Amino acid sequence: MMERKKELKEQFKETEVEAGVFQIKNNRTDRILIGSAANLKILNGIKFMLDTNSYMPNRELQADWNEFGSDAFTFEILEKLQKKKQKKKFNEMEALLELEKKWVERLQPYGERGYNR
Repeated sequence: MMERKKELKEQFKETEVEAGVFQIKNNRTDRILIGSAANLKILNGIKFMLDTNSYMPNRELQADWNEFGSDAFTFEILEKLQKKKQKKKFNEMEALLELEKKWVERLQPYGERGYNR
């Protein structure tokens, strides 16, 4: 039992964490939310929060989720952050915010088009 636990712990440590930019789209209204995450696995957590009416970062999205239901929404990873290991001063969070900014400028998810503010 302890060996299995140790093995799982090692597997978890070796699992690569992927950062990137994602989109949550309301397919009924075509409104989108653009966001970024240092760990894209957080999307499952966001979906869980929306399902349980506890997504606080964006109440408009939560209200539409409550109105239209989860089937009306799709989650999509727009771009994964390419980590530059060779560069000495690579700031992952700065690079991630730049990537998000690029997608927000491209898709303009404001007002009737989106949930970003």
